[in-house]
Amino acid sequence: MPAPPDILWIVTTQWRAQACGYAGDPNARTPRIDALAARSIDFSQAVTPHPFGPFARAALLTGILSPGNGIRDYFDPLPQGARTIAHTLGDHGYATAFFGKWHLGRRDPSESLVGEAHARTIVPPDARGGFELWEGFESGFLSNDPWLHGTRLEQPARFKGYQSSVLCERASDWIRSPHSSPWFCVVSLEAPHPPYDAPAPGTARLDPRKIVLPANVPLGGDAETRARRELSGYYAHIEATDRAIGALIDAAPSSAAIVFTSVHGDMHGAHGLFRKGWPYEESLRVPLLVRLPSGESARKGIRTRQAASLADIPNWTSAWAGLADPQSSECAKSQPAPEVQWISMPSAVPLPLQCDRPWRGLRIPSRKLILNEDGTPWLFFDLDSDPLEMDNLVSNPARAGEIRELSRLI
Repeated sequence: MPAPPDILWIVTTQWRAQACGYAGDPNARTPRIDALAARSIDFSQAVTPHPFGPFARAALLTGILSPGNGIRDYFDPLPQGARTIAHTLGDHGYATAFFGKWHLGRRDPSESLVGEAHARTIVPPDARGGFELWEGFESGFLSNDPWLHGTRLEQPARFKGYQSSVLCERASDWIRSPHSSPWFCVVSLEAPHPPYDAPAPGTARLDPRKIVLPANVPLGGDAETRARRELSGYYAHIEATDRAIGALIDAAPSSAAIVFTSVHGDMHGAHGLFRKGWPYEESLRVPLLVRLPSGESARKGIRTRQAASLADIPNWTSAWAGLADPQSSECAKSQPAPEVQWISMPSAVPLPLQCDRPWRGLRIPSRKLILNEDGTPWLFFDLDSDPLEMDNLVSNPARAGEIRELSRLI
């Protein structure tokens, strides 16, 4: 029986599925991630189950959707005793490490979300999700000169440099250190999260006037102006973070399993909206590349429409480690994601520009149905014929039967 593989998760923030060179975005400069895609399975229909940070992060670590994982509101911490993938692998002999943004600790809602207050908030050892080594920060959205604390840093210390580079370098050092057992490492990056005007060292910003916008961004008004301005910084942070991720991938052995994804996207002016929490593709759909451990039989460099969610990744990871029975799927040694993916926002987050209501729904590669909190239909899209979601069919009499049948699944 082959030895259990080393496993690396690379998790970003606000990086929507469309914003990669391999996905066809003409604005994105992502040569290192494109190279990873050429050696990976690209889950082109992957979604976050909850397009907002804490809800999605809890689902990713536990494999349980919110609020069942204990996160119902934005400031809810991960409950004491919540079991994560780190507990599972650690119990079976893996060395486990976490580097970067946690966003599941107990925060002071009265403090500014951007700045040192949340960046220096201590996450106690018993609230770090079971990772043997933990080195990171609660939040704070500091793209440069991050504050870190953890297993080897009892008090927060500031590190000079671009946040993505600092974290990837420290994780690379740990990966390269001698290990007597297989390892599991999560590198959680804040980029390309706003503020988008923060410096992204070593990159040249795109001219906002030359950015190619999708057809669902209304032109000629404030939405277009804001989208162009913010996307200029957004793509700069994507380029800088791609470079840092490339160095991290180089540190991992060629036999390791690698997952690259994001906890959610950003609307960036689509339908005149910004930020996340919204049930539209720009907020909901995320990149998901899986480079299988060496010895797996699945083909490399393939693009699949198989449904997939962040909440599936812990099951896949357990299977690679030999802790679950594999079933047939395009992602070998994984539990196949169901055709239907359940998606929701358990509560509205009262922050500027975010989605204004709780909602729940389902998405399959060809359809998406979203219900309001009271169960009434809000949005229904035929994603095959309308991938930019320009035509809400919720009131179309010809779709009433289809909407009724799908509603029974939610």
